[in-house]
Amino acid sequence: MIATPGQTVGPFFGYALPFPGGELLVPTSHPRAVRLHGTVRDGNGDGIPDALVELWQADEAGRVVQAPGSLQRDGYTFTGFGRTPVDATGDYSFTTLVPGAEDGRAPFFAITVFARGLLNRLFTRAYLPGDADLLAADPLLASLPAERRDTLVATPEPDGFRFDIVLQGDGETVFLHYPGERPRRSPGH
Repeated sequence: MIATPGQTVGPFFGYALPFPGGELLVPTSHPRAVRLHGTVRDGNGDGIPDALVELWQADEAGRVVQAPGSLQRDGYTFTGFGRTPVDATGDYSFTTLVPGAEDGRAPFFAITVFARGLLNRLFTRAYLPGDADLLAADPLLASLPAERRDTLVATPEPDGFRFDIVLQGDGETVFLHYPGERPRRSPGH
């Protein structure tokens, strides 16, 4: 028997993927709202115009919301989930809260990327800069070679953080493998 060839993720159709307010985990008027934004880039450094980015995070106290209704947007319930397509230049943006530390780990945003050419979604994290001791003690960051850790640390900006996602090549973002997920396979890896 001959195996059926694999299919890549996408193309995406607009029906039911982006939802109204998907990029707003909190309203922009929230007193502690911050912006997490960046560009999804290919191996040439060009923005990928048809990616979809999901954000999962703990609340300000470091609690991960485990209740149903992650698409709920009522102005006061924080669900810790957002989803947004990138624009024509590969840029994405979320309005959210700064996540608290979970169980002594450095605070981070969990990010999932779907894009053309991928055989499966990609998982990564955007750690918050600032607390060098907490970053150094984080088990995931500590398990990486020193020269790769910076690909998982966001850059502070006046209104929040910037986190560019590089899918391959120089400065490639570290991508994570979770049990039960098929490992990522790409040229040169």
